[in-house]
Amino acid sequence: MEKAPFFNDVAEGPANGAAFWIKACDGVRLRVAYWPGGDKGTILLYPGRTEFIEKYGRTAMELTGLGYHVLAIDWRGQGLADRMLDDPQLGHVGKFSDYQLDVAAMMSAADDLKCPRPRFLMAHSMGGCIALRALHEGLPVKAVAFSAPMWGMSVAPALRPIARPLVHTMAKLGRGTARAPGTDAETYLKNAPFEDNLLTSDADMYAYMKRQSDAHPEMTLSGPTINWVQQSFAETAALQGMSPPNYPAIAFIGSNERIVDSNITLDLMTRWKRGDIETVPGAEHEIIMEKPKTRAAFFAAADALFFNNSR
Repeated sequence: MEKAPFFNDVAEGPANGAAFWIKACDGVRLRVAYWPGGDKGTILLYPGRTEFIEKYGRTAMELTGLGYHVLAIDWRGQGLADRMLDDPQLGHVGKFSDYQLDVAAMMSAADDLKCPRPRFLMAHSMGGCIALRALHEGLPVKAVAFSAPMWGMSVAPALRPIARPLVHTMAKLGRGTARAPGTDAETYLKNAPFEDNLLTSDADMYAYMKRQSDAHPEMTLSGPTINWVQQSFAETAALQGMSPPNYPAIAFIGSNERIVDSNITLDLMTRWKRGDIETVPGAEHEIIMEKPKTRAAFFAAADALFFNNSR
């Protein structure tokens, strides 16, 4: 596999990490990062929208310390993966199902890199949406840990009646590749102060993410396109209407969550026969980038779930 750029100076992950270029079956070039670990198997790590693999360097340090290998991905349209539009800052996807092509490419990379089994899944935000679809399609993993999964977007009450019809109409009028109304023209971390930010209540982790964005703006992403929003509405609605898949699962969500719809997460996990959910008091969206106590609780819960379902 061809080596890809990897910036461990900002990732702050295990020294043995490396990145590789891979391709989806439609020709889109993606990037994966692999951190070898111990004898517990491999965690496939699905990032959220706007994210890149370096953001999970500290996470890889925690997980390899627990005995896992870790494989993470830059989804199409973000990180150093191929961007979908001439404006590389626009978060765009043609169809949400295109992300499943990335899932397949990542699984092939896991085999090529000889990532040991058993394999488990850890997914944050948009990665949780991609993960849920992949699980419904039979992804060969033993168990899954979700961080603030995007199974529905948080929409202001006044906008809920018009949000979906509005983006549908704009897409029909040929505006699908335009930035969605009300979204940022620059990456969130560039200008948002730590105070009352939507991501984390931990100042050190916020500074960590901001250092990464400032050092490598080429890996950042601004607001999504109208088509991405329309596709996400359609995909999350479809997933909400399906019975949860038969995998052991946990989900953590913050009590101060303001990006995804926590009520939808609670509803789906309540229906998940082999699933549990924990609401973290005071936590924001980025459970894996939250205060040390929250991160430790999430990793411990994931480790216990994976260990108990490793056979």
